[in-house]
Amino acid sequence: MPALPPALLECLHAATSEASLLAELATVWQSLTKADSVDLLMIDASEKLVLAASTHAPDFVGRIKLGKGKGVAQRIRDHASPIYLEDGAKKHPDYVVVESLDDHKVEAIAGLPLIAWNKEILGVALLNRYSPWSMSEDDREALQGTASQLADLIWTYRAAFQHGSESNRLGALSEVTRLMADSPYLEEILQLLVSLTAQQFGYRVVTVRLLDDSRKELVLRATQAPARAYQRKRAIKLGESIAGRAIGERSPVIVPDVQLEADYIGHDLAAEQGLRSMICVPLIIQERPVGVMSCYTTELHEFTEAEVSALQTLAQQAAISIEHAKLQVRTTLLQEMHHRVKNNLQQIASLIRLQMRHPGEKTLAEALNDTQARILSISAVHDLLSRDDLDHVSILSIAESLVQLQQSSLLRPDRRIQFLVRGDAVYLSTAQATQVALALNELILNAAEHGFARTESGDIHITVEDMDEEVGVWVSNKGDSLPPDFDLSKYGNLGLQIVDSLARSLGGRFVLEDRLGWTVAEIQFPRASGE
Repeated sequence: MPALPPALLECLHAATSEASLLAELATVWQSLTKADSVDLLMIDASEKLVLAASTHAPDFVGRIKLGKGKGVAQRIRDHASPIYLEDGAKKHPDYVVVESLDDHKVEAIAGLPLIAWNKEILGVALLNRYSPWSMSEDDREALQGTASQLADLIWTYRAAFQHGSESNRLGALSEVTRLMADSPYLEEILQLLVSLTAQQFGYRVVTVRLLDDSRKELVLRATQAPARAYQRKRAIKLGESIAGRAIGERSPVIVPDVQLEADYIGHDLAAEQGLRSMICVPLIIQERPVGVMSCYTTELHEFTEAEVSALQTLAQQAAISIEHAKLQVRTTLLQEMHHRVKNNLQQIASLIRLQMRHPGEKTLAEALNDTQARILSISAVHDLLSRDDLDHVSILSIAESLVQLQQSSLLRPDRRIQFLVRGDAVYLSTAQATQVALALNELILNAAEHGFARTESGDIHITVEDMDEEVGVWVSNKGDSLPPDFDLSKYGNLGLQIVDSLARSLGGRFVLEDRLGWTVAEIQFPRASGE
């Protein structure tokens, strides 16, 4: 048997996965022969032949499968012997036409079984010519010899990969769980989980979503994906998508190809990032789900039983670490509560002093009502702090709490105002959330009081948008228009002065103007890192 050409041997050393190995083997084998294209079909777990590499139709890799008794390739496999069609290949009774493939040019085929040293048939190689191909006995013998050596090379790679994978999984499991157990911080645990899992298991993207019980949503909290679009993926309702199914079934859900899965949310992003196979593993502690970890590969990948078991063990340890971190945060918050209360009392004192500097603007009762609303807006943040993610508060939740407050106690009874809260699930650190709550309170009060001084009914919309590194908040009302000569810098309203000051303290900007018949108050500010 002739020695394996060095170019084919180099494919083994350069391979990062079986898919990349097969793709390189097909490309190099084509260059070393008279073939116009090379297809490698490998036997999968269901005993079907699956297109695993192709030099002329790489887009169809993993998508073409041949069942028993179908095609020239299956005939080669069934008889464990080559077939040589030197002319008119399409006339062969076993030839299968795949309508979506441009295979009408194929005139000749050298079909070879890939049989390893231990007599195991791994698959079939099809070397295609677009014109007649006259093959001598020496040519055929050389092709058969190369096919046997390629089969041995693939078998060797699989054996080495399996051994290495088992060792790597044990090491990865030990390393990730140890580091998670050493950290008391929730954000650090989540980032360790996604980064080390991706690194140790060789995944392209790993994400963790935590369950928000109050909203019945899975909120993206950590990912090592470099793409900003991926980091900004929206929250997922429990009843939708693959992640929601994993939570509902309390067991891992495997998707062979996310680009073809109808239930997957985000096909465009998956295609853009080259993501293919995925596994979603629920994070569960004492039968209670706390989130889900999703792992993606860039090639069609079969998650083995050992791999799934390792990920489940990792997810269980992560759930315990997350719960432990939450308890740690609660303890820390209790220890620091006196400091936060002191700061909030100082903030309230400053607001009262500001109110006292505008003695003629409102009656005493109105001034006290405004002060009460400001205190309650601070209270709303700390109420959410005890129910949400401990160290992060949702802007949408703040807005909904403030709207409920307005509707229950502060709106004039003769006004019929419809509120709508909408937008992205943006979470802020406590310090930023408190400032945003105060600003939102003033804007909602201002919209209800001044936007409906004459108009008796209308709408107030609160919108939140995640804008990469910035956050945008809009409070819009369809009530009275602003005065024609309105200038925010010259307007003496205390509430708007407070909003402008808060926007600047957040490092952002505040605008109030008429837009398409609506009075729109806009705040944009950079998101600070977590506390």
